[in-house]
Amino acid sequence: MPLFHRKAAPTLSYDPVSQRPAVRRSICTGEMTVGFVDKATGKFHEHMLVRDQAGLEDFCRRAGVSPEELQTIY
Repeated sequence: MPLFHRKAAPTLSYDPVSQRPAVRRSICTGEMTVGFVDKATGKFHEHMLVRDQAGLEDFCRRAGVSPEELQTIY
């Protein structure tokens, strides 16, 4: 048994009827934050800061969406 065993990242649970996954990007710095947008109010609920493409792919895998499905908010 390995001493430092990584646990599998849990899947993200969200309501696809009332929320949609999105990425919010800063125009100035290029910083990316991923989360969910409430369809009724348009409010962005951030989930995590993404530093690179691998982090974005990890979020997509955990949320069960493809990167093309993400709405981009500037």
